[in-house]
This record gives sequence, structure tokens and C-alpha cells, in this order.
Amino acid sequence: MIVNQWYVVLESKQVGRKPIGVTRMGEKLIFWRDQTGSVNCAVDRCPHRGVALSIGKIEHGNLQCPFHGFEFDASGRCVYIPANGRDGRIPASLQLQNYPTFEDHGFIWIWWGDSLPVDLQPPLFFDNLDDSFMYGSKPDYWKAHYSRVIENQLDVVHLPFVHQKTIGRGNNMVVDGPVVQWDGDMKMTFYVFNRPDDGTPPRKPREIDLGEFKGVHLELIMPNLWQNYISDDVRVLAAFVPVDDQNTILYLRFYQRFMPVPVLGKLVAQLAMPANVIIAHEDRRVVVTHQPQPSSVNIGEKLIQGDLPIIEYRKRRAQLKNQV
Repeated sequence: MIVNQWYVVLESKQVGRKPIGVTRMGEKLIFWRDQTGSVNCAVDRCPHRGVALSIGKIEHGNLQCPFHGFEFDASGRCVYIPANGRDGRIPASLQLQNYPTFEDHGFIWIWWGDSLPVDLQPPLFFDNLDDSFMYGSKPDYWKAHYSRVIENQLDVVHLPFVHQKTIGRGNNMVVDGPVVQWDGDMKMTFYVFNRPDDGTPPRKPREIDLGEFKGVHLELIMPNLWQNYISDDVRVLAAFVPVDDQNTILYLRFYQRFMPVPVLGKLVAQLAMPANVIIAHEDRRVVVTHQPQPSSVNIGEKLIQGDLPIIEYRKRRAQLKNQV
């Protein structure tokens, strides 16, 4: 994992009135909402006797341990020890290890790391995806490292083979480019120019005029958000949520705004999800067989020109890891 980054870890609807315990980034974490409705996150372990706080409850607006009733506020500070009485002394060491959270667009992010910037900025999101869109969603579980799942969505070479009966139809096997552009350190956009084999070799990225571009492109926001820009009114989005080194949850969404009526628009978006899951499972069948897992720059693979988005991702991921 890349430390000191904002990671999407849950959908907002998963955190309600009761605490929820999940494994993310290889850690057991607890999420709960305080009296203001804000989401909080901490390591799912009471500092008193080490039990899971996620089987506790919210009491007086605080997270209550199920074992001895210790209560913790939104900052993770212990504010009440029943055995010591309401005005009893509370040791400063009774503090939860917590993580900053951010909630927007129906997602929950955590700042995962060991260094918190003084001027911590909100996580990036796709500025071309606003509230005029409605979406359907589905979580999908992959037994693979999140870096391998991300790379699959950067792979433009596999389409006519893995998806030959769905989105890869058309015999577009030759990969011109692809063209990759970075917007700062965290956002990559790449343009796909796959075509049938007419006997001419693939064009280099520098030989491609983006004036040929017809609108479809893909975007990645490091470390774990991806968008397929299908048209001005249709998108597919994925959050690649690390569970641990062998498991990833793919939060898959279909966005649309060609049907603007709220109830119908939401229904149309949700009805599109089964087809998107079928396509994702075509990928999953192959991705889970990758060796080794996770991905990195030097793992012995012999990459080709068409793998340029993957090469760029690996290089940027390595740079971010080395910044620590």
C-alpha cells in the first residue's frame, strides 16, 4: 500500500446508526457516526482489554465498548469509565488509534498513514462527474491485490480476448499509442486507439493527434479511483478498495444522466449494473491468476508499447511509495 494517502474504503450507505467493523489495508477498523452524523474511523480494538469495539454500540453519542462500558468520543478519546464513576480519573493513554475521514459522492475515504499534513486537503474526485448524474452500484469481491485490479482497468491490450463476446467485439487488436497524460501527480488520463490489423504497425504515442479522439477515455485518480468516460452522459466508475494483500473489494458504479427523471434515472442506472458485473467477472477470472501479487516496477514481466498506462501507473506508484 502507499501510505499517507486518501483511500476510498466504503460507501456512505454502509455506515448507519450502529458501528460497523471491516478489514481495510490489512487492519481491522471500526466506523461509526457521531451525533452530528459525521463518520469516524479507528482501529477496532479497545485500548483497555483489546476487544472489538465494533460489537459495541453508540451511547450518549459516544462509542461504547461492549466489555466494560468505556466510552470514546469522535476524536477517539476515552470520556467515561463506568468503574471509576462519572467524575473518575481517565488515563490519557486510553486513546483510540484513529484515522481522519472524508465523506462525499456517496463514498467514505480515510487518510491512511503515519504522517498527517498540517494543511491536509480533501481527496480528489472527478470534476466532470457532478450531481446531474444518477448511479447504480454493486460491490464485487476479488481475490487479488488492489494494484493488480487497478492495472486491469489500465490494460487496453486485453479487450478483444477477455471481452470478445461483450465490450471487446470488433477485432480491434492493434493498439495505437496509447496516449497517457498526467494532471499533477495524482491524476492520469489515457486515450485508447485500438483498431483492426491492416498490416501497418502500431503508431507511437507521439504520432497520434488527439484530434482523432472521439470522446471515450479513461481516468485514474491515485491511489484507488478510476473512471471510464464513455460519453458526456454515461460513465462507469470503480473504487478499488484494499482489504489486505490478497483481497480487494471493487465498488462498481454506473452513472447516467440521459434519463433525468430522478426515480426512473436511478432505476435505469441500477438496471445497468448486472451487465457491468458480467464484464467485471470476465476480467476477474484472469486477474486472480496473476503471479506475483502485488504488482510493482520490477517483477520480471516483459511489457510492450500497448502497456504504457500500466507502466506509467507502476512508476507513479513507486514514486509515491518512495516519498515516505
